[in-house]
Amino acid sequence: MTTTSTMRRAGWLTGLGLLAAALATTGARADDVGGTWLRETGASKVKFAPCGGAVCGTLVWLKPGVETPAKVGQKIFFDMKPTGPGAWAGSAFNPEDGKTYTGKMNLSGGTLTTQGCAMGGMICKSSTWTRAN
Repeated sequence: MTTTSTMRRAGWLTGLGLLAAALATTGARADDVGGTWLRETGASKVKFAPCGGAVCGTLVWLKPGVETPAKVGQKIFFDMKPTGPGAWAGSAFNPEDGKTYTGKMNLSGGTLTTQGCAMGGMICKSSTWTRAN
């Protein structure tokens, strides 16, 4: 036989579980790529944020003296959609040659690895990024 007190406690615990689940889905997740990232070379920073139903990366800083046709404010990564935990796929723009490539991103701990590929993935170039914020 269940008492009213036991039923209230069960309801309260269920409510806590629902609250915890809601916070987990709206708060920062371990696989959240949002924020500003510094390229391994220290030459640039890209800010990743939601755009439409995907994630985009915009160039927000260039190290003084770096020679590149890239412009601050330029989208470098776009239409990046989740493909699994800590993984996204979409498009990557290379400002050095003005071409857009198939892009992939993988987040592992505090390291983001981006990759742009051509020729069906036969030729790829990767970069490593660390959180700048």
